[in-house]
Amino acid sequence: MSAQATQINLSSAPLWLVRPRSDGGSDYVSFMPASAAAAGTMVEIRLGSHLPPQMPLLKRRLRLAPAEAEACRRRLLQEDGYHRSEPLF
Repeated sequence: MSAQATQINLSSAPLWLVRPRSDGGSDYVSFMPASAAAAGTMVEIRLGSHLPPQMPLLKRRLRLAPAEAEACRRRLLQEDGYHRSEPLF
């Protein structure tokens, strides 16, 4: 029941997760609404790192169905040390 209470609608609003690194930079994951004409609504997930004042580094980009994106978000928060954040850039 608590998992549903904290569930966020990833298909309608951007969400950023951040994990600080020991070098002063951050690893980030952003969840952005994206639409694919044939597949309906999808969520674009961008994984990267940022060490100011350098430009952010995009490491990987995925498109997942909202349910898969929600499972990914929960895993990142619970197991990988990420937390919610305002956009980094």
